[in-house]
Amino acid sequence: MADLSLTKEQQDTLGEIANISMGSSATSLSALLNNLKVDITTPKIELIRKSESLDDYHNVCVLVHINYVKGLSGSNVLILKENDVKIIADLMMGGPGVAGPDEIGEIQLSAVSEAMNQMMGSAASSMSQLLDRVVDISPPKTDNIDVESVKIFERLFESPEVDFVKITFNLKIGEVVDSVMVQLYPISFAQDMVSLFEKKDN
Repeated sequence: MADLSLTKEQQDTLGEIANISMGSSATSLSALLNNLKVDITTPKIELIRKSESLDDYHNVCVLVHINYVKGLSGSNVLILKENDVKIIADLMMGGPGVAGPDEIGEIQLSAVSEAMNQMMGSAASSMSQLLDRVVDISPPKTDNIDVESVKIFERLFESPEVDFVKITFNLKIGEVVDSVMVQLYPISFAQDMVSLFEKKDN
């Protein structure tokens, strides 16, 4: 359990921000996947230690690292299951949405990186409206890692912080994906974002 904390009100605000920004991300992903229905819903907020971030994953997962370059200062990571990445990549390449037996390669990582770039770009636009300031991201960096490689994961964050907010979303894509996607923020970044949101409303 994290040492730093967020109040219930702050967690509710963070959930509201996440719901709205990921709603627009779902629309962007749908456009890339032949307009298959995409739902990214029901954010569940937890406070964790960075070392616990991959505890729910087995074997391999895909990390998407996003840096904010304008409007917000910091970064966050999306964690996707290996099978979901394979299905998204197959759909983007015109396939039926099948996760083949092969390991994830450069083509799949490139495809999902483009998908996440579009999704998080849409999320940043939504956050610009929510926070009443321009929010921009750098192109995401995508890594395919063994869940035992926690050191690789921890290097993605420049911040030495160990206290993180974990937001778990339900991810549904047509009839081919019914899964979860995780977003991680350092708690200090989440506090800054909530503070900006609250200031705008006052």
